[in-house]
Amino acid sequence: MRSEYTEDTLINIQFGSCMREYKPSPILDVIADQDPNIFIFLGDNVYGDTKCVDELRNKYAVLSCKPEFQRLCASSEILAVWDDHDYGWNDVGYEYKMKKESKSVFLEFWQVPASSERFQHDGNYEVRYFGSNGHLVQIILLDTRTFRSELEENNDNDYVQMYTTSKTILGEDQWNWLGNQFLQPADVRIVCTSTQFGTEYNGMESWANFPLEQERMAQTIVNTQANGVLFISGDVHYAECSKRLYPNCYPLYDITSSALNQKNSGIADNQYRTFDAFNQPNFGELKFNWQGANTTIECAIKDENGSIVRSMVIPLNELQF
Repeated sequence: MRSEYTEDTLINIQFGSCMREYKPSPILDVIADQDPNIFIFLGDNVYGDTKCVDELRNKYAVLSCKPEFQRLCASSEILAVWDDHDYGWNDVGYEYKMKKESKSVFLEFWQVPASSERFQHDGNYEVRYFGSNGHLVQIILLDTRTFRSELEENNDNDYVQMYTTSKTILGEDQWNWLGNQFLQPADVRIVCTSTQFGTEYNGMESWANFPLEQERMAQTIVNTQANGVLFISGDVHYAECSKRLYPNCYPLYDITSSALNQKNSGIADNQYRTFDAFNQPNFGELKFNWQGANTTIECAIKDENGSIVRSMVIPLNELQF
């Protein structure tokens, strides 16, 4: 992967998720043509779905041989988190027995440097910084799999909401770590979560299955007075943006981009959606217009031709206490 982006000012971040490694991925060439400073893979970057480490490694090898993937990695700084299919299999969490083996393959494939904090603790999370004072971007790469409590189903095979503090997505160690990251100086904080943070409960897998964890996130932001928090997510094979309001907190936006080379015939209800969902192959973009107190973040969903199909502008001063 290209060495860490070193310019003083970060201009744009692009992101996406859910890429079948055996399918053509021309959208990666389109992304490379747009020359983002950083591209973030938000999980299901391959579909391992196996208990065999060699099989998982082989599926990463299929991805690595794609010329379009090689071109993107050569042209942009690459960051990544995992989701269920490149961690274990569909919707699995803490109960997966080969989490350490999957992590080892992940770190090897994404060429995570030995100095990364990912090597220093259980789980697959870290923080990265880009830019400098006045336009310092903190990118928080969460692990929503290693510690996540097992999901529970009802008679309709929907996942239920679990209202108990014993159920978790991040686990106590990662929660404590996250609270400390929110205390560090930054102008913008991009929280990368493989599953959607901001949607309503719809029976599918998301943070909404753990409503107390959603509330804990908002309360952690309030307690730390962390300005500039913006979520990006993947998983659902369509793109949308959710806006959630919590007591004493500024609006929490969650911009979802999925999938890079797949389509979805169905879109779930979401009362917090800010623009119509888009269910064709897509990627997301955050473009920073640094103007001091008047800084804005242009948020866009782009199709496989690189055209903007959904967009909105978030003033940075809206994300402040």
